[in-house]
Amino acid sequence: MRNTRQSFSRRQTIRRPRRGAFAAAILLSLLIALLGTPALAQPPGPPAYALTFDVEVVSGAPDQVTGGDSRLHIQVPANVSPHQVEVIVNGIDQSGHFSLIPGTRTLTGVVDGLALGDNTVVVRPTSRSRGRPAELSLELVNHPITGPVFSGPQQYPFVCQVQSTVLGQPLVDNETEGYPVYGDMGAVIGYSKDCSVETLVQYVYRSTEGSFKRYTPGGPRPVDMAQTTTLDGLTVDYIVRWERGTINRFIYSLAVLAPYERGPKSLDKTAWNGRLIYHFEGGVAIGHDQGNPSASRMLYEPGLARGYAVAYSTGNRTGTHYNLVLGGETALMVKERFVELYDVPLYTVGLGGSGGAIQQYIYGQNHEGLLDAAIPQYSYPDMVSQAVHVGDCELLEYYMDVLDGANSRWQAWTNRTLIEGLNASDTVENPYTGQNGASECVIGWRGLSPLAINPHYGYVVGQEEIRPSSAVEAIEWSHFADLVNVLGTADDGYARRYWDNVGVQYGLQAVATGAITPDEFLNLNASIGGWKEEPEMVQEACPFWPRGCSDAGNWDPWSARNQVFSTDPSAAPAPRTEGDREAMREAYRAGLVFRGDIDVPIIDWRHYLEDHLDMHNSHQSFAARQRMRNFRGDADNQVIWFTDVGPGGPEFDQTPEALEVMDQWMANILENPAAGVAGNKPPGATDRCFDKDGTEIAAGDGVWDGILDGGELGACAARFPVYGTSRTVAGGPFEQSIFKCQLMPVARAIAQDLYGVWTPTAAERDRLEEIFPDGVCDYTKRDAGLPPGW
Repeated sequence: MRNTRQSFSRRQTIRRPRRGAFAAAILLSLLIALLGTPALAQPPGPPAYALTFDVEVVSGAPDQVTGGDSRLHIQVPANVSPHQVEVIVNGIDQSGHFSLIPGTRTLTGVVDGLALGDNTVVVRPTSRSRGRPAELSLELVNHPITGPVFSGPQQYPFVCQVQSTVLGQPLVDNETEGYPVYGDMGAVIGYSKDCSVETLVQYVYRSTEGSFKRYTPGGPRPVDMAQTTTLDGLTVDYIVRWERGTINRFIYSLAVLAPYERGPKSLDKTAWNGRLIYHFEGGVAIGHDQGNPSASRMLYEPGLARGYAVAYSTGNRTGTHYNLVLGGETALMVKERFVELYDVPLYTVGLGGSGGAIQQYIYGQNHEGLLDAAIPQYSYPDMVSQAVHVGDCELLEYYMDVLDGANSRWQAWTNRTLIEGLNASDTVENPYTGQNGASECVIGWRGLSPLAINPHYGYVVGQEEIRPSSAVEAIEWSHFADLVNVLGTADDGYARRYWDNVGVQYGLQAVATGAITPDEFLNLNASIGGWKEEPEMVQEACPFWPRGCSDAGNWDPWSARNQVFSTDPSAAPAPRTEGDREAMREAYRAGLVFRGDIDVPIIDWRHYLEDHLDMHNSHQSFAARQRMRNFRGDADNQVIWFTDVGPGGPEFDQTPEALEVMDQWMANILENPAAGVAGNKPPGATDRCFDKDGTEIAAGDGVWDGILDGGELGACAARFPVYGTSRTVAGGPFEQSIFKCQLMPVARAIAQDLYGVWTPTAAERDRLEEIFPDGVCDYTKRDAGLPPGW
C-alpha cells in the first residue's frame, strides 16, 4: 500500500489524457535541446487531435509549491500558435516567462511572485476566434521556502550552522528567541529561528593539482585550470557554477558545469549532460541542528567531471536528523529549485551511503518521480526496523560481559554471533577493553543506543547559544522525539516508542541446533529484560557522559543504568519492554518502513566490511531485496554489487562504474519504455562481486544464490559470507520486517518443534512459560504493529 498522504508524482498534470506519450516526447525533446539529436528514436509529434491545453507542473505538485515560483510545461493544441498563448498569474500577464522547447509544441517557463496559499494560473489563446480552445485554469498552493509543506510543526530549538560556512550570519527573524545573529562589530543584533540566509552563487574551477579554487566569471583563465570531458564527449574548461542557500531551514547546494557563464544572472547549460545526481548523506543524529554540509558531496567530482548536475542538502544528511518525512520534503523542495532553474532533467539518480542509501529506498518508495534511479551504498532497508535489532546489542553485551560474565563461552568473542547474529572476532582490538576480541555490536553500534533511546543524552554543538536556555533544557533527546510529528506523544508526555522485545526468544537458533545448552538459553532469556521507560531514564555515564570521560568508577558502556534486567533470574525473570503499537502503525503510514514498493533501477553497492566489524553489514542489501520480493513478487529492478577491501579497509570505489552502467540502463528505458525496468538492463546491470582492486570476480543471476533461498552458495555468496541479526537468530524473518511479533503459547511452540534438537522437559516448559507469560513469538504471522487493514 503506497503512502497516499505523502506519495505523489512531482510532475502533476491538469487535463492531460496522454501521460505516457507526452512525457516521452518532452524528455526526448529536452535531450535533443541539451545534447543534440541522440542515437534514439525521434520524439513523436503532438497528437493531431490535441485541441485543448495541457498544463503540467514539472517542478512539484500543484498543492506543494514553495518559494513563490513554479515551472510549468504547457502543451499547445494544434489549432493555436505557440506564440499566441497568454499565461495569467493572479491577474498578471507572465507570458514572457515562457519559451518553446525545440521540436515540440510545448512551452516551458517559471511563474513567480506567487502569494502564500492559493494562486490562480490561467492559460488561454490570445485570439478568441471561433473554434479556439477554451482557457484552462490551474490552482497552485504556495508554501514558505522555510517550510513546512507536509512534515508538520518544525523542531525548535534549532541550532544554526550557516555562520560556520561562507554563507555567513543567518537573517534576523526574532528579537529575543533563537540562535544569536552577530553584527560586524561582534555584538548580537537579533536572533534567528529559521537560520535562513540570502542565496549565494559562486564559481569554482578544478585545478590541475586536483582541488577546487575560486573563479571570477569572464576573467582570465588560470594557468592551472583543468579541462574535463563530459559523458557526451564534450571537452570544456572545468568551471562550476555553485549555488548555495537555505531551503526548508537546511543548507542546500546546486553545482553544474558552466564553462561559458559570465555571471549569476546567466545560466550556461552547454556542458550539463542533462542528468542530475541527488547526493544523500549518512550519519546518525536526532535533529535540532541545521547540519554542516559536506564539500566533497556538494562538489561531487566524479559526477561534475562527467557533466552531471549535483544537488545536496544538509536536510538529507542523516547525521543532521533522521526524520525521513522531513527529509523527503526537503529533497522535493531542493529538486523543485533545480527544475525551476534548469528545467526537467533527463533523469535524477540518487547517490549516497548508509543513511544516504536508506533515503533512496524510502524516498523511492514514498515520492514517485523524485528519483528515477538509485545507487544506494552501504545500504539498509530503513532506519526504524534497523533500530529494532540494534536496540538488542547492549542488552546482550551486558548479559555476556556482566550478568553471565563467568561463562567461559562468551570469552571467545566469535561465540557472541550465536546470540547477536552479527559478526564477531577474537582478533579485532576492542577499544573499550584494550584487548583483542570484539563484535559488530561493540565496534559498529556502541553509543547509538543511548543516542536513540535516552531522552537526556543528546547534544548539538552550539546549543548553549540558544535563547532562552530553558528551551534547550526542555528538549527530549531521542530518535523517537525526532519523529514525534509521526509517532505522536504518549500519556507520559514523551514521544511514543516503537521498540519492543516481548516474546523474543534470544538465541533460539543456537539452542535449536545445540550450539548453546538449554540452561544457557533459559538463563539468557530470563536475565534480559529490555529498556526502561523514558520517565525512568537517567543521564549516561562514562565513556559517553561527560563526553570523553574515562572514570573506571563510573564506567557504563552498555547503558546498563537504563536497562531492565534480572540479577537473580531463577527467582524472578526480568520483564520485557512493550512498544507502542500506535507508534508502529504511524511509522508504517508515514512510509518510514521500507516495504519494497519501489520500481526504479537500483544498483546496491557496498564494500565488504564484515571482517572489520563495521556497522554496514552485508545482510542489509539482501534484506531490502527480500522486502521487494515480498511486496512485488520479484526484485528484478535491483542488482547487488560487493567489492572486497584490504587489511586497512576500502581501496577501490566502484561508484563511477555504477554511474556508467546506470546511464546505459536509463538510456535503454528512455528508448524502449515498453520493456520496463527489468527488460532494459544492459550487460553490466547484473549481480556482481569484485576484488579489492575493482576487478570483477563473478557476475550473473546466480552469484548470490544460497543467501535468500537456502540452496548451494553462488560464487559471490561463497566469497562473501553474510551474517544475521539478534532477531533472525531468534527465529525472525531474514528481512527484519517485524516491529512486534504476534504471540503463541509455549506449548504450541514445543509442538511445532521450534526448539529443534532440544525437547523441553515439563520443568523446562514451566520455566519457559514463567519467562514468557504471554507466549513466544510466532514469526509465521504478520507484524502485530501493522495498521488495521494492511
